Amino acid sequence: MIVLTISIIIVIIDQISKYLIRSTMELHETIPVIKSFFHLTYVSNDGMAFGINFPGGIYIFTIASFLLTIFLIAYLWNERKGHLILRISLALIIAGAIGNFIDRVMFKEVVDMFDFIFWGYHWYIFNVADSAVTVGMILYLTYLFFLQPKKQTAKSVI
Repeated sequence: MIVLTISIIIVIIDQISKYLIRSTMELHETIPVIKSFFHLTYVSNDGMAFGINFPGGIYIFTIASFLLTIFLIAYLWNERKGHLILRISLALIIAGAIGNFIDRVMFKEVVDMFDFIFWGYHWYIFNVADSAVTVGMILYLTYLFFLQPKKQTAKSVI
């Protein structure tokens, strides 16, 4: 049950943060939080991750996102008694997918706002949902490579 709570909390935080950005800032407005390192910058993304766009991409990505979310929910259900790290990773990925899916369906675009600057270079601007997917994927890979129980392989007798 805790993993579903995590998903719900992440989606709520994501949607509130996007609402606050949309309602208090102008598109492309930037507010320095830590000058030359971290800014809140309101951008919208009607394409895919990292601003990749192509004709009809919003519809294709929305459908793919919906189908993958259903798959991940089924995977989480099958692993409901599995390792906690695996379940949390899936909950984070699902929450991020749902957060951005809501934006695509309601607004035909996703709001991004976290703008980090490293040595004068602006990293891709992202949101809470993107962060949840990224952290979820890191946890999932950690589970796969380091925590997943090793399967015994049968040794052949010659």
